[in-house]
Amino acid sequence: MESQARGGTRWRRFGLVMVPSVAATAAIGVALAQGALAASFAVSGQQFKVSVDRLDGEGFVQYGAMVTPAGGEERPVAVSAFDHATINNLCQSVVLPVPFFGDVTVRIGAGSNPNNPVEADNLFIDLEQLNADATFTNIDIGVAADQTTKGPTPGAGVLPGSFAQQSDRAVLTDVEQTAWATSAGTFKLSDLSLSLHRGANECF
Repeated sequence: MESQARGGTRWRRFGLVMVPSVAATAAIGVALAQGALAASFAVSGQQFKVSVDRLDGEGFVQYGAMVTPAGGEERPVAVSAFDHATINNLCQSVVLPVPFFGDVTVRIGAGSNPNNPVEADNLFIDLEQLNADATFTNIDIGVAADQTTKGPTPGAGVLPGSFAQQSDRAVLTDVEQTAWATSAGTFKLSDLSLSLHRGANECF
């Protein structure tokens, strides 16, 4: 009984700390779901995981770039970018270390209904790891990054003349990726859900 009481107290303290940030996250999520806010995130010092059942992207380009996480050293990433993408069953998770409490996982889900997927325009994903089955249409491999003609124009951090690939369309299934940042001109999240889990409870 005593340990349960301590646990309850810690959860209440944690709630007082987390409520403002969760409320802000929820407000952002609602705005994203309504298509009213462009998703653009600075690179923090923490990675996050994303799993997707299916991503169908039009206008695809992929190239190497460098990012500098907050408080860390510059590191290479593979940037995957799409003019437009529809996403089925999106899961995003990040594990937050909370002082005196332990790890807490924040999970966001969307697009669980196949008839109402997540939609994104000008989508950029800074990847460190990706596992998926992929099919490309009219793919060009070995294009100079600053000479690509398909997909969004490469952004900051890309080295002119460096290796890139592009295609008219890219379909990825059973996606598991670890990323530093995601940004989009428009990110419409259907059936949005946000949940907190004690300990590590990631998407994969």
